[in-house]
Amino acid sequence: MPKLVAMANQIAAFFATQRHADPAAEVAAHLRAYWDPRMRAAIRAHLDAGGEGLSPLAREAVARLPEPARSA
Repeated sequence: MPKLVAMANQIAAFFATQRHADPAAEVAAHLRAYWDPRMRAAIRAHLDAGGEGLSPLAREAVARLPEPARSA
């Protein structure tokens, strides 16, 4: 998980420097467009478990991803 956290933080740091009205939306859109569904599910599950290591912007963006499906 540390690698996904680092990647999410790097993406968030990049978009934080851009002129966007909603950088969290841009980060979330990037994650949806370029990350494998398993990666998105893993980072979302990490956030749901406390999100240790995620920057505030990365946390906000990951929170906008759909929650991982739960098995029955």
